[in-house]
Amino acid sequence: MKKYVAFMLIAFVAFAATAQEKMAKIEFKTEVIDYGEIAKGSDGLRTFEFTNTGNAPLVVTKVISSCGCTIPKKPEEPIAPGDTGIIEVKYNTQKVGPIRRTITVLSNADEPTKALKIKGKVLAAEGAANKS
Repeated sequence: MKKYVAFMLIAFVAFAATAQEKMAKIEFKTEVIDYGEIAKGSDGLRTFEFTNTGNAPLVVTKVISSCGCTIPKKPEEPIAPGDTGIIEVKYNTQKVGPIRRTITVLSNADEPTKALKIKGKVLAAEGAANKS
């Protein structure tokens, strides 16, 4: 019985310690950006906005694109709890055709790896509709 009580006490203390641990949490306004149909050579710059809803500073350590045609840019400074930040994504709109890319965000958040998506279609210059 003493072992059981000791085990329960240790488990309770461990749970209480982890419950109070400070942790960053990243929440994106949207996880998918739809470029729609855009003309070749259009502005390919878009942003993913996020908020640190945790209780510790959020550090975005790396942002990786699934293709060289997409260049992501991460925030350089930590994002304080409650503050917002952006991840810029620039797609090469000289490449005609469908856009289907993944941007992987690595951080110190409770979910350390987050996948974001961009989609759309780059049309040849003639007859292109800009719906973004």
